[in-house]
Amino acid sequence: MANAVEVITSVQRRRRWSAEEKRRIVAAAIEPGAVASEVARAAGIYPSQLFRWRQQLCGPAREMPAFSPVAVVPEPAASSMIEVEFAGGTRMRITGRADPAAVLAIIKALAKGAGRR
Repeated sequence: MANAVEVITSVQRRRRWSAEEKRRIVAAAIEPGAVASEVARAAGIYPSQLFRWRQQLCGPAREMPAFSPVAVVPEPAASSMIEVEFAGGTRMRITGRADPAAVLAIIKALAKGAGRR
């Protein structure tokens, strides 16, 4: 296996890439399973340059909309329970249906009391 060796004898000027070369390199980088940094290295450019070309040619990356799975289940026949444990170890349990305003008031009162210990 022969290794390629490049000898640089003077200061190199910036390389000018044609639009076709840029498109070819960007296309290789966006192939399924391609690793952008490996494609950049093979082309002799920095990954940041590849990403800049990709943005110029393809536009900014857009996040694809996605849906989260949701399951609607009937409320269990048994009573429900809310349990809150504060940092100081105090616990609050409410079983059955609870008024949200009452739960908030209880939590605030217990949080103030937990700070006094």
